Amino acid sequence: MIQPTEFFFEGGASGVLLIHGLTGTPMEMKLLGKGLNHAGFTVHGMQLAGHCGNVDDLLATGWHDWYASVEKAAETLRGKVDHLFVGGLSMGALLALKLAADHPQYVAGVGVYGATFRYDGWSIPRLARLSFMLPLLKAIGIGRHRSFMEQPPYGIRDERLRAQVSSAMLGGDSAAAGLPGNPWYSLAELYSLAATVRRQLPQVTSPCLVAHASEDDVASLHNAELVMREVSAPAELLLLDRSYHMITIDQDRRTLIERSAAFFDRVAAADTTRQRVAA
Repeated sequence: MIQPTEFFFEGGASGVLLIHGLTGTPMEMKLLGKGLNHAGFTVHGMQLAGHCGNVDDLLATGWHDWYASVEKAAETLRGKVDHLFVGGLSMGALLALKLAADHPQYVAGVGVYGATFRYDGWSIPRLARLSFMLPLLKAIGIGRHRSFMEQPPYGIRDERLRAQVSSAMLGGDSAAAGLPGNPWYSLAELYSLAATVRRQLPQVTSPCLVAHASEDDVASLHNAELVMREVSAPAELLLLDRSYHMITIDQDRRTLIERSAAFFDRVAAADTTRQRVAA
């Protein structure tokens, strides 16, 4: 069943599952989804478990729950299409990579958008850069009710869009713009997920489009370089110069849509050719 915040666009025989980031919402993937649908793809923008509500809703879940919701959405979408692609933003990119590592038999390709293994971008405060230690603090029960609050520029280079998104986020509209802060325990879950996915990167054999802002304020280029270096699949790097972390909605979104559509089309065509040869 499609949640109120989710979107589904009927299209052709190739489908794309789009996954938002930690504390985010499907809305951050909707422009990309519309663009891919206009290019002929069937698109589902899913909602991760525990998201689009309040902090308690999020804290009631962990990365295993988030990933389980991805697997469920992928299983539903693959029943509607011939070729299944998955694309994720930030933490969503990690979940997309894990899906590809776990299910190479049906994930045709991956859109890795602003992958975030560590929060090490130029706008991240020094204290927040130590957030990789949070799994330890969670294990000993420290910081359950603490959060790192979002800081300008909120991952958005376009000043007008930044004002709109920050107003909705700080105004409490979590269904539209996500939560204004990252709870420590949820960040601890992200870092546990990141450690798991990093070990699994060599198991990713589906072609990857690795797109990253060259001046990402949240996650440095080291995150994209890690994916390029460690996956076993053919990987294509796309650097975007007019955006910050939220590349799916920022100033390079049309470039991201065009390159993603072209990439998925090439992979689908190659997959179809292999199937015909095998038959």
